[in-house]
Amino acid sequence: MTIEETLKDRQGRYGSLRGHAAISQGLKRMMQYQENGSESRNWDKLTDDKKEALEMIAHKIARILNGDPEYKDNWHDICGYAKLIEDTL
Repeated sequence: MTIEETLKDRQGRYGSLRGHAAISQGLKRMMQYQENGSESRNWDKLTDDKKEALEMIAHKIARILNGDPEYKDNWHDICGYAKLIEDTL
């Protein structure tokens, strides 16, 4: 499969990169900042693995919202990231 074919396949599954990025980055900003513009009370207290899991969950949510919401793997991955953190608590 060529890179062009791969990109076409992914765009069909997840939507455009521009649309995905707008949703994903917006969600990530919301996790770090409150409505009044002040920093989220707990973001800086989180360990790197918790931040990464939350950011990956936001990434998967953006894929669902921008692409195919019936694609089971995105939902499954969200559960997986949450489970990885749950196991550390």
